[in-house]
Amino acid sequence: MIKNLFWGFPETMIEETSEALLHTRHFRLERIVSSGQITPPGEWYDQKTNEWVVLLSGSAGLLFEGETELCEMHPGDYVHIPAHKRHRVEWTDPEQKTVWLALHYE
Repeated sequence: MIKNLFWGFPETMIEETSEALLHTRHFRLERIVSSGQITPPGEWYDQKTNEWVVLLSGSAGLLFEGETELCEMHPGDYVHIPAHKRHRVEWTDPEQKTVWLALHYE
C-alpha cells in the first residue's frame, strides 16, 4: 500500500504528531509533524539513541545545550544528534506544517 509523507495528518493541530513508519530492534524511522509547536520552556530532549533528522517541509529552529547559535532548518536540511546531546525545538513554522523524518538508532 502506497502512503505519502505529506498526507494523513489533521488540518488543525494542537499538538505535534509522531508516527513510526518502520521499526526494528536496531532503528526506528518516524514522521513528525509540527505546526507552531515548541519544546516547553526549561525542558530539553535527552534521548538514549542517536538521531538523524531531515526537514522535508516548513521550517524550524533547534538549540543545542551549551551553544548560543540557533540551528535554523529549512526543507532539505538535516542534522545528526548524538545520543544524550541535549537539544530543544525553539520554534516551528506556525503558518505551514513542518514535516520531519527522523531516524533513531543505536
